[in-house]
Amino acid sequence: MPRLSLLWACVPLCVPLCLFAADLEPPKKISGEVKYLPAENEKGIPDRFKLAAHSFDFTGTRFPLESKTIEIWELTFPSPVKTASEINNTVHCEYYRPKGLAEGKKAPGVVVLHILGGDFQLSRLFCNNLAQRGVAALFLKMPYYGPRRDPASSRRMISPKPEETVEGMTQAVLDIRRGAAWLAAREEVNPDQLGIFGISLGGITGALAATAEPRLKNVCLLLAGGDLGKVVIESKEIEKYTKEFGKLPDKDEFLAKLKVIDPVTYGANTKGRRILMMNAKEDEIIPKACTESLWKSFGEPPIHWYSGGHYSVAWHLIDALDKTGNFFAEGEKKP
Repeated sequence: MPRLSLLWACVPLCVPLCLFAADLEPPKKISGEVKYLPAENEKGIPDRFKLAAHSFDFTGTRFPLESKTIEIWELTFPSPVKTASEINNTVHCEYYRPKGLAEGKKAPGVVVLHILGGDFQLSRLFCNNLAQRGVAALFLKMPYYGPRRDPASSRRMISPKPEETVEGMTQAVLDIRRGAAWLAAREEVNPDQLGIFGISLGGITGALAATAEPRLKNVCLLLAGGDLGKVVIESKEIEKYTKEFGKLPDKDEFLAKLKVIDPVTYGANTKGRRILMMNAKEDEIIPKACTESLWKSFGEPPIHWYSGGHYSVAWHLIDALDKTGNFFAEGEKKP
C-alpha cells in the first residue's frame, strides 16, 4: 500500500511523534518479566502456533512526548522463534498508553499490525486514535520489518518461497501471542478485553493470529482477506511485487503449502468473538472472493464495504478510524 502514505501524511491527526522536543524530561525506562501461560482452551490450534508455559523479559523506554492524554513507549522483547538473522529475533513495538483512566477502570488492549510495504505511519495513526479513546494499543513490527530487517539480507516475511512465507507468518503469530501476554500483564489493561487490528497484510496476519490466540476476543480487520495463496497469485497488481519477491513457484504447490498459514483454514476457531471487517468493493489487491472466503469462515460477522479500491479507500480514512475506535472502546457492545 505505498501510495497511501502521501494521503496519510496530510491528516492533522497524524503521528504524535512530531510533538517530541529535546528539552522535555529524559525518557523513563521499564523492564520486567512476563509469565506466559497457554489459553485455557486451545482446541483447533495447530502445534505450529502453540507456546508452552514460559517467562520472557522485556524492556521499555518512554518517548519524551508532551501530552496530557497518552504516553508512548518503545518496547522490546525476544521473539519465541530463533532465526538465522539475529536482529530479527528481537520484537520491536510501540506502546500507546492512555492516561487519565478513571479510578478502578482498566483499558481494553489491542495489538496493531502494519501493511506489507512497511510504512509504519498509518499504524501509528490508528494507535494514536485508539489511545485517545482510552484503548491501550501495542503496535508490533512483524518479522523482517523495520529494525528487524538486516540491510545485508534479502529475507522478507512474505517470500516467493512458500516455506519462507510459512516460517515468517508463523513467527509473526507467535510474536503476537507474546505481545498479547505482555498487554494482559499491564496493570492498566483489562486482560478480558484484548483484541487485534491490522491493515492489508496486517489484517491477514491479524486474522490468522485471532484463530491461534483465544484471548484476542475483539477482532477488527481493514482490507483483509483469506485464501492467502489466491491473494498472491490472483491479485491484479501482483506484478508490481515480482521484482522484490521473484517468480512464484508452481501454482498448485504454492496454494497447498500456504494453507497451513491461511486464516480460512482455522476460521472456526473464532466462533463467539466480536469481529468487524472493513473492505473495499473494488479491491485490486485482495480479490473480493478472498474477502468473502474469510468472512464466511469467520461466521459472516458484520462487514462494511467502502467504495473504491485498495489504495483509494484512503479517502474513507476518517470513517475507518471512527469505526475502529468505537469497536474497541465499546467492549462487549456489538459493532
